[in-house]
Amino acid sequence: MWADFVQLFFPRACVGCSQGLLRGERWLCSQCLRDLPLTHYHRWPDNPVYERLLGRLPIASAQALLHFRKDSITQRLLHALKYGGRPELGAFLGRVYGKMLADGPHEPWDAIVPVPLHRSRLRRRSYNQSECFARGLAEELHLPIIKTALVRDQATETQTRKDRAHRWENMQQAFAMVNGTAVAGLRILLVDDVVTTGATLEACGRQLLEAGCATLSIACIAEA
Repeated sequence: MWADFVQLFFPRACVGCSQGLLRGERWLCSQCLRDLPLTHYHRWPDNPVYERLLGRLPIASAQALLHFRKDSITQRLLHALKYGGRPELGAFLGRVYGKMLADGPHEPWDAIVPVPLHRSRLRRRSYNQSECFARGLAEELHLPIIKTALVRDQATETQTRKDRAHRWENMQQAFAMVNGTAVAGLRILLVDDVVTTGATLEACGRQLLEAGCATLSIACIAEA
């Protein structure tokens, strides 16, 4: 049991290449950390994530840390985070991105809202990967996380094998605002793990805007 605990919180192998980690390395070896497929979208206002949501949501900015490709380091990172029982990996990625955002120009934000999981999936996984990512961002950007405003009250089917139209339909009415006063008048950074068609972010974003948030921005771990 103690060995499992140590391996969970202090993994000895790099998530990216499975090679042993050296002293001072955490989650990724120095080589994999250098080779991360960074988007640098935070320096590019009209980037592909922003344009994907343009016309669907009145967003101030949108960005993603990594490019997603099949059989890539990004896919291995996300798989370990979502299915490997490694919530601290999400916080690590959040801190990596938080440092980048803090060092460059970005929209002013008052609070972070992670995309919620349905309670049934949260029970199975025991953590929300988007909330883990938000925690790392919050540490570096010195922002509070608001978890009490938005809930996912419908357990939608997985989005993986759905086309754009079915993803959008799958997300409609999936989220509900339960405490709109928590976000009213605030500049909100909405965060998720992966943006594909943007259907999930659109559904969450509409709820936040209808609750009266001042501005809405987006940040994700990866863009596919």
